[in-house]
Amino acid sequence: MVLFSAQILSLPSQICVVEHVNRVGNHSPVLKSYSLRKPTRFVSHRCISTTATTCLDEIETVKIQEEKEEVEEKRKFRWVEIGSDISEEEKLAISQLPVKMSNRCKALMKQLICFSMEKMNLSQLVAAWVKIMKPSRADWLTVLRQLEKMNHPLHFQVAELAIHEESFETNLRDYTKLIHHYAKENRIEQAETVLADMKRRGVVLDQVILTSLVHMYSKSGNLTLAEAVFEEMRLLGTPLDKRSYGSLIMAYIRFGLLEKGEDLLRESEEGDIYAGREVYKALLRAYSMAGDFEGTERVFRSSQLAGIVPDAKTCALIINAYMISGRSEEARLAFENLRRAGLEPNDKCVKLILAAYEKENRLNKALEFLMNLEKDGIEIGFEASELLVSWFRRLGVVEEVETVLRQFATDKNKFVQ
Repeated sequence: MVLFSAQILSLPSQICVVEHVNRVGNHSPVLKSYSLRKPTRFVSHRCISTTATTCLDEIETVKIQEEKEEVEEKRKFRWVEIGSDISEEEKLAISQLPVKMSNRCKALMKQLICFSMEKMNLSQLVAAWVKIMKPSRADWLTVLRQLEKMNHPLHFQVAELAIHEESFETNLRDYTKLIHHYAKENRIEQAETVLADMKRRGVVLDQVILTSLVHMYSKSGNLTLAEAVFEEMRLLGTPLDKRSYGSLIMAYIRFGLLEKGEDLLRESEEGDIYAGREVYKALLRAYSMAGDFEGTERVFRSSQLAGIVPDAKTCALIINAYMISGRSEEARLAFENLRRAGLEPNDKCVKLILAAYEKENRLNKALEFLMNLEKDGIEIGFEASELLVSWFRRLGVVEEVETVLRQFATDKNKFVQ
């Protein structure tokens, strides 16, 4: 006989259970019925098994749901006014809240100041505040501004919760500020979550948001997405500014695609859009470190057309490009042009000239260069001195160089090049 648990009593339909009894000879089995209710029809064992399984699954689902609701009920935030049993730091922060701040806003601010991840759930806290206090957009903005002023760690978490609340009356600028912050902090996952929410709500992305995304993907090294967003801006006819161009150029520089970066720089210049000083300098540095003096010269000229005044550090990058490419005379000329422009060469520039001469093993030219510096009252610093000592020791001519320098100082015309 097939046995059933008491749970089967909950089955909606009336069924009749069939039991086989011992066969007698070749006769058909005798059927015996056991009715749970008034039997109206016979069903097979397979039908009973399927119905029972479905019923048990439904019971299990209800049980799990009840357990979840019980857990949620236990975790549900209960609004409790902040008492005196708080730290001195928290008391001080609460005392510094603006006097004119409404009690509605102060209530939430006190909770946030004393917030503990172990004891509270932020989303439940905010939801409870909304339900109890019925805030307006002005209340939300007051709280967010105060959190920003305090540089509170929960500032943007509260802002992200706010954009989902009807009372906040979310607009495009709210999304923009949030995405811009996450992009700046390189928090890609959070930024993309907000972006997905915007798309679900049918919010059209504007130039500020798209530029922030280009900057974020560029900074994180995701060139493919940076290019994709930039091209989307083109297709949408969104105005491109120095920041959007600069972000993608920086991405190309990070990936070593200097020519693509320079091409984009030219494109922006043709539209009278000039990237920031940091972009020109980054491209200049990249060409310089690669020893590409021609690329360095091109970017340097472009930076001047963009109104960027060169300094000693910029000139050092030009000298470095000539040094790496083995062009000591061009490096020396760049150094002299630096001085003629009224700029004071730093020790880095001096070191690079000496390094260029060392690379070509032109000791006499290096000594002549040093004597000219001394004549003009320019003293070499630590970096240049360290290079000289290393070079002279390698040649084993420390004492000889000292003698030559004295002789050169006495009579420059007798100096043998």
